[in-house]
Amino acid sequence: MSEQEAKKAEDKTILLVDDDSEIVETMRFALESKGYRVLVARDGNQGLALAERDDPDLIVLDMMMPKRSGFLVLEKLRQTHKIPTKVIMVTGNEGNRHKAYAEMLGVDDYIRKPFAMDRLLGAVAKLIG
Repeated sequence: MSEQEAKKAEDKTILLVDDDSEIVETMRFALESKGYRVLVARDGNQGLALAERDDPDLIVLDMMMPKRSGFLVLEKLRQTHKIPTKVIMVTGNEGNRHKAYAEMLGVDDYIRKPFAMDRLLGAVAKLIG
């Protein structure tokens, strides 16, 4: 990675919202190794609070979480942010109805678990550089 690419990534903040600590740590490690600043929320309510406070460049959002689902977080974000935050939704759910609803709410990418970390890193690079 060139110095210019690293500088570009350092300026970008990614919020991970997922209740699975193993997946969160794996994603955090991969993203930080590319130079991104990473914030972590363990449930939907905490994710919304951090999104409001830190205004991240990208949110990686799990669909199924305690307290508030990824869908409810996404609905709230779309109501409160004039400029929509980029969102990648990750899910273990196989249903196409969920994907269609996520797309209707304006997710920028939809990744089914389990996924190769390269898939996530590629999506992140495409959305925020």
